[in-house]
Amino acid sequence: MRNQSTRRGFLKAGFAGGIGLGLADFFAMKSAQADLKQYANFEGTAKNVIFIYLPGGAAHQETWDPKPYAPVEYRGPMGSIETNVSGIRINETLKNTAKVMDKITICRSMTHGEAAHERGTHNMFTGYRPSPALQYPSIGSVISHELGPRKNLPPYVCIPNQPNEFAGTGYLSSSFAPFSLGADPASNGFKVRDLNLPGGIDDARFTTRRNVLDRVNNHFLAKEAADNLDALNSFYDRAYSLISSPAAREAFNIDAEDGKLRDRYGRNQAGQRLLMARRLVESGVRFVSLTYGGWDMHNSIENSIKSQVPSLDQGFAALISDLSERGLLDETLVCIASEFGRTPKINGNAGRDHWPKVFSVVLAGGGVKGGYVFGSSNSTASEPEENPLSVMDWATTIYHTIGIVADKELMAPGDRPIEIVDGGKVRKELLA
Repeated sequence: MRNQSTRRGFLKAGFAGGIGLGLADFFAMKSAQADLKQYANFEGTAKNVIFIYLPGGAAHQETWDPKPYAPVEYRGPMGSIETNVSGIRINETLKNTAKVMDKITICRSMTHGEAAHERGTHNMFTGYRPSPALQYPSIGSVISHELGPRKNLPPYVCIPNQPNEFAGTGYLSSSFAPFSLGADPASNGFKVRDLNLPGGIDDARFTTRRNVLDRVNNHFLAKEAADNLDALNSFYDRAYSLISSPAAREAFNIDAEDGKLRDRYGRNQAGQRLLMARRLVESGVRFVSLTYGGWDMHNSIENSIKSQVPSLDQGFAALISDLSERGLLDETLVCIASEFGRTPKINGNAGRDHWPKVFSVVLAGGGVKGGYVFGSSNSTASEPEENPLSVMDWATTIYHTIGIVADKELMAPGDRPIEIVDGGKVRKELLA
């Protein structure tokens, strides 16, 4: 796709030269077109996104796409259960999620061709296949770039930390990087780093230091326009907004949540990270990315699933119900994804290996349907059977819900316009 686009560009450049425009003029026109597209955003059905990432490659057969009638070597050792939507079955460990199936959509036909962890992860965080020539920005950084901060809070937050390099800014300025908590909300004495003034520094002294810092930064910015200087100034601005705003700091105070609600989510990593995500989007953060567990289950998949899924099941079902009860689900898109699925047949170690040909993702709220299954895999969960869902279409649909036109062009180094997503389309079948 990218090579075709490049050829089209040079053909257009050659044509432009024939009517008196040089390459410099052509690229200036392309840059102006990209600038015009900056204003094409619209009001989407979602105001916020919670992106739940399961690193390692979660098995679709042991989560969202069980095959109860397949031969045992494909079906695996685990059973499935009915949900509150007739005809939709999920893994036996997802007992709580089964009760909120009417509020979620399972996409069972996700597909791409990347079987390596790093490449699959890049796909799912950026909407692009990896390229040796360019590092693409994550969905969170694009949303930060396009929509900016709200209520003195960072637009993009990672819980507990930025999970990988592909969750970063790519070719965009580093000022659109995520704010990371730096600690796990489930830990005793949880405290978000950098939100409090150092010992011995009161508000007046902090303000004086801030004014001095502004003068120094402005001096250097006047002499040199550089991303690292501009980004550093942006980071200071956002840090100052956080530290100086009690309401913004309070957004990170998970101890303010009712103890019974914390119990409802689960006093574990999955539950408390999901509760923190809800707290942050309710306060004004636009995109929250969180990771949970390890899903690279080459061995003993039954034991591994029984170890990992119950906490996720409890926390996810609590999140969906809590958002719904607060009137936030319609404006908050919740996604569960992993870099790929697992092999159709159980291997010799009672596990499954990497398999990108088909796997499942979950969507809820934010203008997508509830009680719905999009697409299907075949009888052995080895390939899409109906409605294959590409990463580009999935990412484009996410951007659409939050009001960003995915074929808008952003400027990469060298004044090179790059579409936010190349070749994707909105899958309207997913939308309510």
